[in-house]
Amino acid sequence: MKTLISAVALAVMLPVVALAADTAQVGKPAPAFTLKDEAGKEHSLAQYKGKIVVLEWTNSDCPFVQRHYTANTMQKTLAGFDAKKVVWLAVDSTASHTPDKVAAWKKEKGFTYSVLQDASGTVGKSYGAKTTPHMYVIDEQGVLRYAGAIDDDPRGNKKEGTTNYVKTAVDALLSGKPVPATSSEPYGCSVKYKS
Repeated sequence: MKTLISAVALAVMLPVVALAADTAQVGKPAPAFTLKDEAGKEHSLAQYKGKIVVLEWTNSDCPFVQRHYTANTMQKTLAGFDAKKVVWLAVDSTASHTPDKVAAWKKEKGFTYSVLQDASGTVGKSYGAKTTPHMYVIDEQGVLRYAGAIDDDPRGNKKEGTTNYVKTAVDALLSGKPVPATSSEPYGCSVKYKS
């Protein structure tokens, strides 16, 4: 009898755990957030309504992130978009990172978009961000349209023919077409959440 009660209790609890762990869903409104960037300026998802928003989970200590920033993957991708229509925000959910450390890295790499500070991990967990990088594309109405990897080249050894999923998703949204691949398996380092 005790085993049956435990099994029933577990069955009732499992769906709740699954829902809590996966709040961001492609095709549904993206989780709202308000975070400060490395310079202390506040950003909220709501303030960018009417624009496409790209969120990039990042960690300057991660070799995958370092490879992409050495190759200028993120910067080149952003450069191909109309700045009046597309906003790119990096999010750092690394518990040990400080705004000063992030500002120094940003200056070293020479990129201009904001790096939102999420040391508590609250926003990262609400999106289900697993890796650095982990990418999300949100449409003008605030609906999540893509979640996954930046591209289909996890090891960085493709010489040609790399598919940039973020560019493909944003280009589709800008031209009023459906996003061809709405998700992919993210790759990189695990997000270093506060334990």
